[in-house]
Amino acid sequence: MRSLRYYEEQGLLRPLRRPSGYREFRKEDVATVRGIRLMLAAGLSTTTIGEVLPCMTDDGEGLTPSCAGMLPDLHRERERLSAAAADLLAARDRLDALLEATSRLDPADPSECDTVVPPVRPPGLNPRPASAT
Repeated sequence: MRSLRYYEEQGLLRPLRRPSGYREFRKEDVATVRGIRLMLAAGLSTTTIGEVLPCMTDDGEGLTPSCAGMLPDLHRERERLSAAAADLLAARDRLDALLEATSRLDPADPSECDTVVPPVRPPGLNPRPASAT
């Protein structure tokens, strides 16, 4: 229910309102929600979804593209996702190299390693000292 309110706040969903103020969802609202969830799962932001939603129509099974006007937005999002995926793969490669280099070292138990230094906390993130009681 919270997500439905969020979609409405974002202008993605416009259910009917009863005189009592309660929302009344129609079949087309159900299709819209399925389409929104599909696009969110594809990595699109709600802003982008709001831009492409007018180019979607309900074919009876769900929302499908109905105009090529959404292609630039979809290509932009694909490029953004590809860049993010490349960054994640590069980070994983760096971690793999660190794991490989570390696995050759002794001791394998970090508690036995004198060179392990606790992380330095940025100012303001240090735990509070115990209060005197």
